Amino acid sequence: MRALVLILVMVTGGAALAQQAADTVAPEGAGAGVLQVPARLAAAQAAKDAGQPVEAQTWMIAAAHPLAVEAGARVLREGGTAADAMIATQLVLGLVEPQSSGLGGGAFLVWHDGASGKITTLDGRETAPQAASPTLFQDANGQPLAFFDAVVGGRSVGTPGTPALLAEAHARWGRADWAGLFSEAIGLAETGFPVSPRLAGLIAEDAERLRLFQDTRDYFMPGGTPLTPGQTLRNPDYADTLRRLAAEGVAAFYAGEIALDIAERVQRSGANPGVLSPLDLAIYRVKERPALCTPYRGYEVCGMGPPSSGASTVGQILGLLEPYDLSSLGPSSPEAWRLIGDASRLAFADRGRYLADSDFVPVPLKGLLAPDYLKTRAELLRGDDALPEVTPGQPEFDHASLWADDQSLELPSTSHISIVDGYGNALSMTTTIENGFGSRLMVRGFLLNNELTDFSFATHEDGRPIANALAPGKRPRSSMAPTILRRGGAPVLVLGSPGGSSIIGYVAKTIIAWVDWGLDVQEAVSLPHLVNRFGPYDLEPEAAALAAPLAEMGFEVRETALTSGLHVISLGATLMGGADPRREGLAYGE
Repeated sequence: MRALVLILVMVTGGAALAQQAADTVAPEGAGAGVLQVPARLAAAQAAKDAGQPVEAQTWMIAAAHPLAVEAGARVLREGGTAADAMIATQLVLGLVEPQSSGLGGGAFLVWHDGASGKITTLDGRETAPQAASPTLFQDANGQPLAFFDAVVGGRSVGTPGTPALLAEAHARWGRADWAGLFSEAIGLAETGFPVSPRLAGLIAEDAERLRLFQDTRDYFMPGGTPLTPGQTLRNPDYADTLRRLAAEGVAAFYAGEIALDIAERVQRSGANPGVLSPLDLAIYRVKERPALCTPYRGYEVCGMGPPSSGASTVGQILGLLEPYDLSSLGPSSPEAWRLIGDASRLAFADRGRYLADSDFVPVPLKGLLAPDYLKTRAELLRGDDALPEVTPGQPEFDHASLWADDQSLELPSTSHISIVDGYGNALSMTTTIENGFGSRLMVRGFLLNNELTDFSFATHEDGRPIANALAPGKRPRSSMAPTILRRGGAPVLVLGSPGGSSIIGYVAKTIIAWVDWGLDVQEAVSLPHLVNRFGPYDLEPEAAALAAPLAEMGFEVRETALTSGLHVISLGATLMGGADPRREGLAYGE
């Protein structure tokens, strides 16, 4: 294990918590550019650095920042449930990596109940304002706006769902005191936390957009200079907001002063105002959706149905691959990746045409995942070369509809939390404000989402409607894919990732690596990414040896960074956790 040195103690709020909050540590001789980690998590960081999984007996958490992991771990250690720990974790994530998720965004949650064995999925996705029109993202000539012309400002902001989801999860499955789950986030917001290298780098990259709004600029670039790694950042406005929610519940977010401030910020955001109103906040509700579970090699792969395209597209990819013996090919086989790449192209073609909010349009889920349909589509994979052309299939509809292909652009950001508690519960939650820093608008210490740009900017193509077109009250299609694998009704793998539309490829690859190739969770997470989203085959530099063989098969190959944030827990004789080396998260358990 690398040498560790104690540095400044970070107080997490309250005398008891301050006593529990261990010193932070960094590599010996490291400068400010190295992420500081709570001392209790040093072994977890060392395991991640060594490419080894973390092992535990009773409970485990994996999330995107060490301070958030420490907050969730405290709750689990004190007997809280996975739902309780998720709340504490999310509240800290909204502070220490605000560019990815927070109170101003939305989330999908998948829950396996240890007592009943039931799988529940909760939809905390943002909704389009009641005053939004289908042409919100078109110019005066009816042409789609450029992406960032649509994103930056109030026009892109949907009704936040994350606070309501936290409250719903606590009401259903929480054991801990609600207000106590806010302690770490309030304490860190008041006393300050060290800016991570990732956050500092993203601020520098996005500086020109962050400069456009004074409160956002003052927070992320005090004095006009972007924050640097290791710099202490305080957020008293966020602490005040959290105190209100801790004392009054999330009703304080969806009505009263906070709701009025959100609506005013959206509607008066300069040259690109939005139409979100206090009414939109007042009528927002979390929805329980039927869990979408698909079979794969004796496992049950369970996730979130529409408006998420995650579970259905992952399920299609795995269903198309089931007739093929991936285990004998292995992770270094170009043939294995030919099959995975073309299965992904076929699934993404269907996703682009058919997936949207099923409250507003008919989605042929049964048809898309029907064994006979997948068997017919899987026959297209037989051969030696890449498919020369891929088009959407024609699944059986519950009732007739004819859609055009979607034209939305979903860029990577987001965060993911995986938790297993001491009661046998398992939680997988992917949470987001969409693009990095969302709309770039701040209210009361948190950023507002740009989730409405996940809708198709165009409403029709060649006279045919697009399923994922915007409509008042509608929830935009998402690629978030929080997933729980079960066998015999018991959870065996809990996973998910950020990454925009690449999430689907990251999750499918990790399942294949664990199920077919027998890799442990850290090996599966760390395995180089190869992702095909109905276009070029994107390869991480670490997979460069596969570029030439795949190009020879007929794929257009592109080497690029694929910054996932996978957090995975396997359940067996012990709990094993893995955290993505591409980002700052950790897995930790006891």
